[in-house]
Amino acid sequence: MHELAITQSVVDAVVEKLDGADVRTLTLEIGRLSGVVPDSVRFCFELVSAGTVLEGATLTIVEPPGAGACRSCGDEFTMEDAFPLCPCGSADVEVTAGRQLKIRSVEVR
Repeated sequence: MHELAITQSVVDAVVEKLDGADVRTLTLEIGRLSGVVPDSVRFCFELVSAGTVLEGATLTIVEPPGAGACRSCGDEFTMEDAFPLCPCGSADVEVTAGRQLKIRSVEVR
């Protein structure tokens, strides 16, 4: 489960930057095409935040949809899964959004 390592990295980054501040809320942005399972991150967050400034903090996850642009017809469209296929039937698609994984905000007490 790579979500454990990802969640540990996020917690480590926040702990390093905040240097002892008490965190109330952490908001992550996990794109639907990122390959990261938000429910797994939620589960791992409780484990890896124990004993840190993030212990007891609320984890909020925003899940923006994927988007693609068809190189064949020029259409731009929303993608719900990682298999890029334009409504026109073409698989010549550039994924333009939905792969992000980032810390959107941290609220401290």
